[in-house]
Amino acid sequence: MNISKISVRYGLILGAVALVCTAVSVAVYGLTKGRIEAVAAAQQRQLLLEVVPQSEFDNDLLATCKALNLPNATFLNRLYVAKKADKLTAYAIQATAPDGYSGNIVLLIGIKPDGTVLGVRTLAHKETPGLGDKIETRLSDWILSFNNQQFSLENESQWAVKKDGGQFDQFTGATITPRAVVNNVRQTAKWVITELAKSPEVVGDFANCK
Repeated sequence: MNISKISVRYGLILGAVALVCTAVSVAVYGLTKGRIEAVAAAQQRQLLLEVVPQSEFDNDLLATCKALNLPNATFLNRLYVAKKADKLTAYAIQATAPDGYSGNIVLLIGIKPDGTVLGVRTLAHKETPGLGDKIETRLSDWILSFNNQQFSLENESQWAVKKDGGQFDQFTGATITPRAVVNNVRQTAKWVITELAKSPEVVGDFANCK
């Protein structure tokens, strides 16, 4: 058997092995895709429940997700609509604070149309360990200070850290991180009561989340 025939033979064998591996990979993906998506959905629902309590809604909150792309509110990413007996009760809004100490801080904010903040959670950040990372519930209860706080245009000046004359504590040795979070929650709450709450039908204009 000459070299060219040997090369063709091994090429066919490698091709067959690659084809089998591809088929196995596709089959495994098809079998696990649904399970992976179900787990991811369950995790997302749990996060939403941390900022909008179940007592506030009876609809499928995850299914209401809308992608936001607003030129006058670029810090807003996604919005979920909570309803009870078909009545609008609250929103869950994913927003990004771009002015953290080490970059973007992504938040999930539960808020009622009247400006009452139900809860806030940190989804992602790159803040300094031991200082700025206290915005995580596993390290500190600081983020819980937003629970049931009502924002209004009259009390807007109080929505700042104490160093800036507001009501929210800053961290020892780290003011930039809590300032970024407080400012983002304030901006989001202000958008809700000045824009969204006055024209809730605008939600229908947003694109569904992918």
